[in-house]
Amino acid sequence: MSVINTNIKSLVSQNAMVKNNRDLADAMQQLSTGKRINSAKDDAAGLAISSRMTAQITGLDQAVRNGNDAVSMLQTTEGAMIEMTNMLQRMRELAVQSSNDTYTAVDRGYLDLEFQQLKTEINRITDTTEWNGMAFLNGSTTNDDGTIGKFEFQVGANNGQIITHTISDMGYRADPGLAAFAITTPNVVAVTGPPAVAAQAQVSTLTLSGIYMADDVISFTAGGETKTYTVLAADLASADNATNLASIAAKLLTAADTPMGTAGVTRTGNVLTFTAATAGTGFSTASSITLTKDNGALTNLRALTILNNTDANTSLNQLDVAINRVNTERAGLGAVINRLNYAVDNLANVSLNTSESRSRIMDADYAKASSELARTQIISQAATAMLAQANQQPQSVLKLLQG
Repeated sequence: MSVINTNIKSLVSQNAMVKNNRDLADAMQQLSTGKRINSAKDDAAGLAISSRMTAQITGLDQAVRNGNDAVSMLQTTEGAMIEMTNMLQRMRELAVQSSNDTYTAVDRGYLDLEFQQLKTEINRITDTTEWNGMAFLNGSTTNDDGTIGKFEFQVGANNGQIITHTISDMGYRADPGLAAFAITTPNVVAVTGPPAVAAQAQVSTLTLSGIYMADDVISFTAGGETKTYTVLAADLASADNATNLASIAAKLLTAADTPMGTAGVTRTGNVLTFTAATAGTGFSTASSITLTKDNGALTNLRALTILNNTDANTSLNQLDVAINRVNTERAGLGAVINRLNYAVDNLANVSLNTSESRSRIMDADYAKASSELARTQIISQAATAMLAQANQQPQSVLKLLQG
């Protein structure tokens, strides 16, 4: 049938060109991006699967970094403990030397000088060894659950995939803070008759000594009232401990709320003086302190000396205990470092295989896509030629109208 108004052949060619151009655009997009799936219309299920795999891969890669950071931190810890071990061995050598009675008291005093310096340095290392701003050898780092020295290393892409290790508090309080009352003037009631004695008021002194730390709690009772003060970091700002003690005593004076019951209170340096208001009267006094840190693994080193044979032999026994404690901690560190290294290797392997799996789903097959591009380009050219032929065909109707 020959018609003019509706050119069916042209419409067929146009429709074919639209479909072919869509395939041509898809092939060019795949070759341009390198991806088989560029939007959900390309493969809805494949897009969902690849998105989950991407989350897994990025999580695994971050877990690898987490594991390596954990290894670095633990290696820093063990590096400090290596030096602690070396110093403990030297202290033991000095103790063995001092236990020999060929040395005089003066000689042993010289040996003890080095012994005490090494002991102090061991404790200083536990306070100053840090990684990323965290001091983890002195019991100052706590987990969210309040456990001292507990670390949870996230070595997986998902919640709960952790390796836990606890680093012991390896230090000690070289001189723990104390708050002690002393009655300097007893309560004396006036006595008549020979010899006459004048009435005196009780005077009690509360003396602060030692080294305090933030959050140490000092409690004292005088004149029937009990007061409590928690040491602040600001109270310990000075490098001079006597200044810090005076600062804490000043805060205690404020807490005492003069006059306290029957006792007035004044301060001189690190000493608070409580005085009964009336001659011949007395009052009860008591003090206590709760230390925030006093139970480090090497606390047994605190009082050691090698000034005589007995002390040297005692030090030998205690140093053996200390060396064993450090060795135990180092063994634990070495074990978890090895475990983390294996965990990191496994994470890298899983990430690699998951990336390969995602590639099969997401990445474009260039051989196939380039062949598709060539096919659609040829068809596009052929369709254009056929559309031209279809548009020319209605002109044949004019021949029917020629008489």
